[in-house]
Formats: sequence, C-alpha cells, structure tokens
Amino acid sequence: MQEMELIGVRVEMPTNAPMVLLRERAGGDRIVPIYIGAQEATAIALALDGVDTPRPMTHDLMRDLLEELSVDLVRVVVTGLHEKTFFAELHLCVADQTHVVSSRPSDAIALAVRTDTPIFAEEAVINEVGFRESDPQEAPQPEEVVEEFKEFLDNISPEDFED
Repeated sequence: MQEMELIGVRVEMPTNAPMVLLRERAGGDRIVPIYIGAQEATAIALALDGVDTPRPMTHDLMRDLLEELSVDLVRVVVTGLHEKTFFAELHLCVADQTHVVSSRPSDAIALAVRTDTPIFAEEAVINEVGFRESDPQEAPQPEEVVEEFKEFLDNISPEDFED
C-alpha cells in the first residue's frame, strides 16, 4: 500500500470525462487516474479550492457528522479495480475501535480533502493502472475508457444488482 498525493481533478478532452489524479508520494512517480462523475469532481474541486458553500454539501455533512460523533477518519484506501470499477474504503476510529466502511473512491477522496486525511492505494491498483508522467503512452486513453463504460451501461440489467 502506497500513500498517494491528490494532484487534482481534470477533465479529459475531447470526451469531457472528469477524473481525479493520484500520484505516489514516496519513492514513486506513478499516477493513478480514476474516472469519476461530474458531481463528485465538483465536490472535490470545491474542497481543494477552499470554497465554502452557503449550505453544506453531502461531503461537508459527512465531515460534520464524523466530527459531531467524535469519529476520526484515519485514512482512505483505494483497494481494488474490478471490470473498470474502482473500490475504496474509509478507515474510521471511534472510541479506540477501528471500523472499515466500503466507499466509492470519489466519495472517499472528497471526504479526505475536507478532513486532511491521507489517501492510500493498494499496490495492485497502482500496478494495474498507474503510469509515469514521463511516458504518456502508458496512460489510459479516455476514448477507450468511455467506450468501455458505455458498453458496460448497455449490458447492465437490474438483476446485476441483486444479491
């Protein structure tokens, strides 16, 4: 597991696909791109820019709830990638007990930015999708990712969400 630095939120052109970019902090220079939704991209960008909204956004509410309940967000971890979907966890500590909660990476990162919590990624995720900035040919091509996502949406059914 590697600690990651949040580089920021970007929009890939020409597809206008928002993504968050994470870079290894210590001893590495690989970048992990995670495609996210527009609302999540906005939530992360607002927090990075220090924008205070008139009413709390969802991730602000989550931060306030954690604070009110004396729960510490210790770290967020991007744990896996399965069929082009990233997975993450929130590692919480309350009353000296640790709890791990599954999360979308975009929500975990939006909360981490608001709480100054470190972001980590499992080595397997970095190895699978990480690329070096000096070699842009290693970077995933946005057209391919969007096309694969469209194909995924075309083939999904309500039964896929049943236990």
